[in-house]
Amino acid sequence: MFERVVICGVGLIGGSFSLALKKAGLAGTVVGVGRHPETLQTAMSLGLIDEIAADWSAALAGASLVLLAMPVGQMASVMAAMAPHLGPDTLVTDAGSTKADVFEAVYTHLNHRLQNVVPAHPIAGAEKSGPAAAFAGLFSGKRVVVTPLPENSDESVRRVEEAWAACGAIVGRMSSMDHDRVFAAVSHLPHLLAFGLVHDIQGRDNAEQLFSFAASGFRDFTRIAGSHPEMWRDICLSNRQALLAELDAYLTELAYLRALLMQGDGNALETLFGQASSARNAWAEKYLK
Repeated sequence: MFERVVICGVGLIGGSFSLALKKAGLAGTVVGVGRHPETLQTAMSLGLIDEIAADWSAALAGASLVLLAMPVGQMASVMAAMAPHLGPDTLVTDAGSTKADVFEAVYTHLNHRLQNVVPAHPIAGAEKSGPAAAFAGLFSGKRVVVTPLPENSDESVRRVEEAWAACGAIVGRMSSMDHDRVFAAVSHLPHLLAFGLVHDIQGRDNAEQLFSFAASGFRDFTRIAGSHPEMWRDICLSNRQALLAELDAYLTELAYLRALLMQGDGNALETLFGQASSARNAWAEKYLK
């Protein structure tokens, strides 16, 4: 039981975490912290939080657990603001999609509380954002990656893992470096490509005509381009070295595809499509049940 849970960033992730913990009977009072009072008022009206804290001093008084669920670009400034008020027994975790920058912020601003600061990443986003998008089942059956610090106590890591598991998540561990490399390939690059395609189409003279004929293929490929722009700006910049490496690899693949088209090599295209189709279907069969 976490008697007092503090959530910074009560949107899709933070709000769903609150609802899931409440549903599991593990949250007492849930306190919201954020930049926008109107967002916090909405979260309160929807039952995502029980209180709104005006500052970190009030929020952290007697806090059992803190979830940092705002865009990763805000991690350093938020940690700096909360650091003077963070008690020795308060557990802190985050929901950031990148981890190297979170680690840097933790070591810079929360180095006096390293035992209890356990970074994590729930793999359970959606293209919708804000408090109204939150729901208790968001993490059910979804993976959460915990990336412990070497200084974390076993008890702190266990409690963070149990909190996410209580939300219905499948919890695993990974190093921060492996995390950022993996998600550059399978999350950050797809978002970059989706944003890029929609941006290209909307900038053309016949954009309205193109959008009017776009159907399920365009919808499925570009769904994630409806995601939160600030959040994805921060993710791309925070993980830009790994993302650049993945983008370069993809550009090489595109160059190969272009060469096959230029040559009219239907056999090679069909072979490539067949390999990709088999790999995609095998992935879906194994992981999308």
